[in-house]
Amino acid sequence: MKIYVGNLSFSTTEQGLEEAFGAFGGVRSASIINDRQTGRSRGFGFVEMDDDAEGNAAIEGLNGTELDGRALTVNEARPRTERSGGGGGGGW
Repeated sequence: MKIYVGNLSFSTTEQGLEEAFGAFGGVRSASIINDRQTGRSRGFGFVEMDDDAEGNAAIEGLNGTELDGRALTVNEARPRTERSGGGGGGGW
């Protein structure tokens, strides 16, 4: 199960995220999304858990709780939508 974690503190690490979710079951991966230009956290990430029941327990247990001074937004990740490529170009 893939879980979205929002409102992360810029000081939160992937290890800290993994530890928080690990209290609810097996964590396959934990990643924090970084800005491509600055390398700084964008304030959200994703956690993959081995078992859906454990994932749901983590969502219930962690949504709204504080981690590194910020109240987390935790829910099941939605499938990524296709984005149109490139920019600009008014078709002149």
